[in-house]
Amino acid sequence: MSLRINSEAPNFTAEMTQGVIDFHEWIGDGWVILFSHPKDFTPVCTTELGYMAGLQPEFDKRHCKIIGLSVDPVGNHARWAKDIEETQGHAVNYPMIGDPELKVAKLYDLLPAEVGNTSEGRTAADNATVRAVFIIGPDKKIKAMLTYPMDQRAKL
Repeated sequence: MSLRINSEAPNFTAEMTQGVIDFHEWIGDGWVILFSHPKDFTPVCTTELGYMAGLQPEFDKRHCKIIGLSVDPVGNHARWAKDIEETQGHAVNYPMIGDPELKVAKLYDLLPAEVGNTSEGRTAADNATVRAVFIIGPDKKIKAMLTYPMDQRAKL
């Protein structure tokens, strides 16, 4: 089943930097921006997460939670968060989901089922399709989706 606008955002349970999450429960009655990245410590992903960390107070004012997803394990995310703060000047205070078994990425149609069940040994290029933003409403339905290429210079 492919995801569409007004589809219910798939629920999942996963480890994140702030504990274990039941996604729908975590959403509560507010808005959420779920954004995904193909690999920890990549330059573009690092700048994007730092930029979101800088914008977090504005999202908080609007009762909108932000949460990141990368297929790497949570232990990598903790080290990456330190790198983001050092290089981008903003602390990542929002949760980042670890998806080393690729379950969430597949659930959100970011990777095909046949890619295997581990992030181990995968490169950012292998995970190129794990670059998306989902805006999810209080009703747990997808309100907007954006996918974009790894190379922002891609020819149209």
